[in-house]
Amino acid sequence: MSGVGTILVQVLRFALYVGLYVLLISGPDFVLFDLGWCFFYLGFLLFLPISTPIVLQLVLGFVLGYTMDVFFDSGGVHAAAAVLVAYLRPWVLRLLTPRDGYDAQDSVNIHQMGGQWVIVYLLLLVAIHHAAFFLLELGSFQVLGLTLVKILVSTLYTSLVFMIIQLVFFPTRRRTR
Repeated sequence: MSGVGTILVQVLRFALYVGLYVLLISGPDFVLFDLGWCFFYLGFLLFLPISTPIVLQLVLGFVLGYTMDVFFDSGGVHAAAAVLVAYLRPWVLRLLTPRDGYDAQDSVNIHQMGGQWVIVYLLLLVAIHHAAFFLLELGSFQVLGLTLVKILVSTLYTSLVFMIIQLVFFPTRRRTR
């Protein structure tokens, strides 16, 4: 795919993740017992191509988080958590590097990388995001127990949604090694 085509695909992915989250998923119908929130927009960062440069990831993380902050008037909490995920993503990818390394065309795809790899990847980065988000949103340690439960439930909820998205919408082609 050409450079312009790749950029267009990423712009459409951004619009899809942000649009679905803002218009549909952020409502009260998708909250589990006032404890679990699905931060669907995070999928844009998590499913970027593995070869995406770190500087671009940081910029995209900020733009994504800032967009959420504008829609929800959250004072930079989304931006801070998204930039943290964008910053730590390459390290998590390095930590989870397969024995043979990544191919240039590899992506975060359950059919390419395997279920166990994707589960660990999602749980690590989603937990980091949610911990940063909820702790920054709380602003103190007064109700830390409830916040830790929110982090745990929201991490499991968001990761499960991303696993379902991976299984349903991502292509099933396997890598040849």
